[in-house]
Amino acid sequence: MGQRQDASGCTERFERKREAILDAATRILNRRGIKGLTLGDTAAAVGLSTTSVTYYFRRKDDLAAASISRGILRLLAIAVAAGQAATPQARLTAFVGGYLGVLAAAARGEAEPMPIISELRALGSPQRETVLQTYSRLFQATRQLFDHPDLAWMSRGRRSARARMLLEQSFWGGSWLSQRSADEMAELRAGLADILINGLAQPGVVWAPCAMRMNRLAEREGPELSRETFLLAATRLINQRGYRGASVDKISAELNVTKGSFYHHNDAKDDLVVACFTRSFEVTRRAQRLASEGAGDAWSHLTTGAAALAEFQLSDHGPLLRTMAVAALPEAMRGAVVEQSERITETFAAGISEGIREGTIRPVDPVLAAHLLSATLNACADLGGLEREVRAKAAAGVFVRPLLMGVFAQ
Repeated sequence: MGQRQDASGCTERFERKREAILDAATRILNRRGIKGLTLGDTAAAVGLSTTSVTYYFRRKDDLAAASISRGILRLLAIAVAAGQAATPQARLTAFVGGYLGVLAAAARGEAEPMPIISELRALGSPQRETVLQTYSRLFQATRQLFDHPDLAWMSRGRRSARARMLLEQSFWGGSWLSQRSADEMAELRAGLADILINGLAQPGVVWAPCAMRMNRLAEREGPELSRETFLLAATRLINQRGYRGASVDKISAELNVTKGSFYHHNDAKDDLVVACFTRSFEVTRRAQRLASEGAGDAWSHLTTGAAALAEFQLSDHGPLLRTMAVAALPEAMRGAVVEQSERITETFAAGISEGIREGTIRPVDPVLAAHLLSATLNACADLGGLEREVRAKAAAGVFVRPLLMGVFAQ
């Protein structure tokens, strides 16, 4: 019996220390991304030597993968529990409540921090493939929230799109909701579920965005056209493989140019990421401006701009750079990028506020709604892999309309 107690005690101590290491790694991961995570910094955060940490995690990618997998498994448990509710609305409410409950507990120091799960794209092999298997279980459980007789009209692809949109809110929320207090989390729970279930449109307001030509969003001529081609190739690779996976060699090979040509356009890889973000922000601001200059009310302006950006993501001119790349930037460069992103969200919020005043948009929290819209647009580039028959022109109807009109609206 004594030997069993000793073994049990050793196991408990091992697990406690392992969890402490993962907690520290998650906080660093959320601030700096996988690029900025090190075994040494993690060890220092828990008062251990680097050698001691390697007893638990041999490599940095092992540590990052364990942190992200732990977060995915927490979301999986929430999705499975939410799936037991009787109605689609109750399931969605339970998922949102469970997720915000986890963030609130972490804010109070009562639970481990949630990682920014989109960082899994930056993992190397074989860790990335292992984590993706765990993510696949989460995705399936989330899609099953929409498997209900009341939603028999919804195709598998459209259920997949809604599941992806819902998960993207969780991934995006991990970066901005985690800054809220536990009390604020409780207040946001009802507002978040309400927007997802009921959308933004007032009853009787229809989905009818105006068309916008994609080449108006990516206007380039002469030397700028050459740089646009370079930035587009880099954006696609970074979105697919993360910062580390999109090497200078791969970007140059994609365009069939030399590395010298790369450095002709960019001083360093970090400068390239910033340039890709700048391009994406320019496109987004142009869509917002062109939509606001068109005819119609604030609802028309909001839906037109959002629909254009969704179409752009799947067009030959797209995609836009996903926000997960910001974590790979040095802190000195990150602030300016985050500030530009926040300005775009503020512009969406201002448009939503105007729609509330004029009566076309329901009275919701404009900032919360703007964040949900930004998260949805950020994820639109993934839509082609979820429902392959979706073309650029249909992207907004499949991915953005469910947010603005409500995820259960036909």
